[in-house]
Order: sequence, then C-alpha cells, then structure tokens
Amino acid sequence: MGAVLVALLFAAPDPAALHALAHDYYAWRDRKDPVGSSDQGLHTWDGELSDPATFLERRKHVDALLAQVAAMPLDGWSKDDKIDRLLLRAQLERDAFSGRVLQEEETNPQVYVNECSGAVFSLLKKNYAPARTRALAATQRLQKMPAFLEQGKKNLVRPVGLYAKLAVASARGGDDLYLTSLMTLAEGLSGEEKAALVQARDAALKALHGFADWLEPRIPAMAAFAPMGRKNYDDYLRRVLLLPLDADQVAMLGQVELNRYRGLEALLADPSLASPDPSRAKSIPADQQAFLAAYEAREKEMIEFLRQRRLVTLPPDLGAFTIRQLPEAFKPTSPGGFMNAPGLYEKDAEGFYFIPTYNPKSQNFYIRAAIEDPRPILGHEGIPGHFLQISIANHVPDEIRRQHGDGVFVEGWALYGEEMLVRQGFYPEGSAAQGQVLRLSRYRAARIGVDVNLHTGKWSFEDAVRYFMEAGGLDREAAEGEAAGAAASPLQKITYMTGKWQIMGLLGRYRDRQGKDFRLGAFHDALLSYGSLPLSVVEWLMLDDPRQVEAAIR
Repeated sequence: MGAVLVALLFAAPDPAALHALAHDYYAWRDRKDPVGSSDQGLHTWDGELSDPATFLERRKHVDALLAQVAAMPLDGWSKDDKIDRLLLRAQLERDAFSGRVLQEEETNPQVYVNECSGAVFSLLKKNYAPARTRALAATQRLQKMPAFLEQGKKNLVRPVGLYAKLAVASARGGDDLYLTSLMTLAEGLSGEEKAALVQARDAALKALHGFADWLEPRIPAMAAFAPMGRKNYDDYLRRVLLLPLDADQVAMLGQVELNRYRGLEALLADPSLASPDPSRAKSIPADQQAFLAAYEAREKEMIEFLRQRRLVTLPPDLGAFTIRQLPEAFKPTSPGGFMNAPGLYEKDAEGFYFIPTYNPKSQNFYIRAAIEDPRPILGHEGIPGHFLQISIANHVPDEIRRQHGDGVFVEGWALYGEEMLVRQGFYPEGSAAQGQVLRLSRYRAARIGVDVNLHTGKWSFEDAVRYFMEAGGLDREAAEGEAAGAAASPLQKITYMTGKWQIMGLLGRYRDRQGKDFRLGAFHDALLSYGSLPLSVVEWLMLDDPRQVEAAIR
C-alpha cells in the first residue's frame, strides 16, 4: 500500500479512503494469487504461481487492513457508503478467518495440489490468447511446480489425514489434465519450445506424484480432522456471511427443510421418481459427446420458457453457456461437476458447466439424473442459475459490490430457481424432473446437517457420509464426495438452502409491498441487479430495511 494512501486513511477515514483501500487491496490480492487471477480472466501473471513461503506475511497484511476498516468512523456516511464498508469488512473477515482459524497452508495438502491443477486448467478453459502464448505460460508455471510443492511440504507442519487422502487422490488422478488436455496447446510451438513444455510437464508430474508418495505413508500418523468449533462457526455466519443466525438456527432450518422435501417425495404419485433412473429415459446417449450435446439442447427449452413467461430478463451481452467434461483431477471433491462462470475480469462472456465422465451404468446421482432429464441440474448451473446470475453480477458498477461473491446468494438463487420453474409449470406434475427437483432440495437440506455437525464437532466424517446416504438419499460415491467437499470447504454446504430460504422470505415481503403491481420477473430482475451480496444487505437495499444486517452484526 502506498504512503499517500496510508496517510489518507489515518487523516480522513471517509468513503473515498474506503474505496481507495479496497481498490488497493484487490490489486494486491490479485498479484499475490496469480492462478486465481488467471481463473478470473486477469492474465497479467499467467506464467507464475503464488509464493507459498510468504503466507504468514499475507495474513498479517490482511489483519492490518481489517483493523483499518473496522476503525473507520461512519458519522455522516450515506447508506450506500455504510453498505460498502460493511461489505469490504466482511471480505477481509473471510480472508482473516482463513488464516486465523483454518490455517490451510499448514494443514491442508489440497492447497498445493489444487494450485497446480488450477494453474494449468485456468490456461486451458478459454481461448483468451493464441495457443502458443498459453503454452509458453504453462511451461513457466510447470517449471515452478517442483519448488512450489517442496515448499508446501515445509509449510505442512500439521497436515490433516482426511485432507491428505483427498490430495493424494487428486495428485494421482489428474494426469490426463497434463498429458492430454495441456498438449492441445502445443501445436503452434517450435520444436525447442515443445521440448521445454514436455520436460517441464514431466518434471511437474513427477513432483506431484512424489508429493502424493510423500503424503501417503504419513497419513496414519497425521492429525485427525479437527472441527473449527461452535464459536468460530457462529463468528463466520455473522461476520463473513452477515447472516442473522447461529449454528443451532441453521441446523434447525436444515432439519425443517429436510423433513419437508423428504415428505414431498413421499407424496409423489410415484415416489421412485425422486431417484433418477436412466431406464426411464426416452433415449440414452451413445457416448460422452452425445451426453454433452443432450445437455446443451435442453438449455434452449428453458430459455424460451423464461422469455415467454417474462420470468427474468436475459442481458443482450450474455455469453454462450457450454457443457464440458469434468477433469479427473477435480473428481474427489466435485463428484457432480462444477460451474465455471465468466471470470470477474473476463472479456469473453462464455461460461462452462463441467459434468462427470459419462457412464450409462454409473450409480452416481448426477449422471443418472442427467441421463433421465438434465434440466433441473442444468437450470441450477446455467440459465436461470449460476451462469446468468454471475454474468450479471460481474457488471455491477460499484467495485466493492462487484468483488463480493457471497455464496449464500449465489447458491441460494440457483436452488430457488429449480423450484421456481416447477411452480411456474415448466415441469409437468408427476414427472421425473419434478421428482428430481425434490431430491435435489432434499439433499441440499441434508448438507446443512452435515456441515453444522461436522464443523462444530458433533459428527465424524463417517457420520456425515451415512447421513448423506440415509437422509439425503445419495449413493455411496456421491455421499463420500459430498462429505469430503463439506470437510474441505467449511460453511459452503449451508449456502444452498439457507439462501433459498432467505430469497423466499424476501419474495413474500416484496410481493406484499408491491400489491397489485407485483410481477415475479420484476422481482427477479431487481434481485439480480445488486450482484452477489448477502441477502441481509439486499433486503436493506431493496426494502430499505436494515434489521437483518443489524441482527447479524450486533
């Protein structure tokens, strides 16, 4: 941070100083996380990895910024400026929490394996530059990986066995990303450049396998998974997510919604419709390519329905939404695939949904569901779900709000959209798609029970797997992946149902206020216009009611 900005902050802690600090912080963060920057479409440092030897220095910097923002007096500030300060503080609280409580650099080997795979993946996923340019950047990153992983070993002074198992699986299962996907960039290289790429790739793979070999025999002696504890959990809910709830209230919400959707499944004329069954499908894709094509074809139906009913406005600059195969390196913690929306700095508006490798005999819930009817999952990931919402959020003018990626809003909107389409008549009564929506809501509710009980110390990892199978209705493979994801990403699993619950409450209040002028599509457009903000903040902006925010930060 420059001397002029520091002087400004201490001399005049006003909204201009707040925004200057925020802008400086985002630039610093992007520079310190070059792989994350590449993933978000900022390609200034495409040949670099982060420096794992400086993580303590980075933590101290975040703590110092947080103290400055927290100390700013708000006298005379407008509502919008107060909201921006609240949001920046929550962003810094999130980063400070990671260092203070999770301490992933010391405990989680996935940090290092994931950065390596992300370093390659972020250069491959879009044709943002000529293949040769990206290949040369990949060579630079690959050359840095052996030293990066060696420093990771030094940092891992308290590795957790569960995280190490996931890291070993990713390190050994991701070769295709390096051996096949990466090499699609090599066609434009000279012979010398290609040789350098292959040499760097082979050394990086050797280092990754060596990292797995170093971890595996140490796992029995590693620390067991340690929950963050109740106080830390409650602090995250309020300080980071700005939720006016504590752990017990979140757990009760999960139980209420689980009972509701489990019961609604039983009320179906044919309750088996809630469990996807490819044998009921009109046609089964012949191969992976046909599987991907079937996904994309159904998206057009959804877009036409949304337009006809005026349920949401699709921006004219909305990019293409493409379905791709999930790289094996990401399978251990993302068994259902994942959405890759346009990056925050992206010039290309295209987005992707990465789906699991096609297997018509698979027992994986997501694959079975996609064969029978891909639309519920597609609506969650694409339009009107993540792709549409994040594409709009990326263009919010206010920098602090544009940078705020609140997971409760993001996942809550996507889950809300699944049921909204049912209620609006997109899926016929008694259809497999309707049953699938109920099952998807059921296991998202089960996620809450797993997350709260796992991270407050009430459940073991096996308890979490069993709960996903018994209460959530998932198969063993999907349940283990879900539990692994919950353990590795605290509080992420509560975001879906908690966000949907908040949106439903906000919808009801909005409709009451609008009266005869209420239109559902107008609510959706207004909701999406604010960006990915905590819904307590959205309620303050939309209804001029700050009570939910005040309850969260009291």
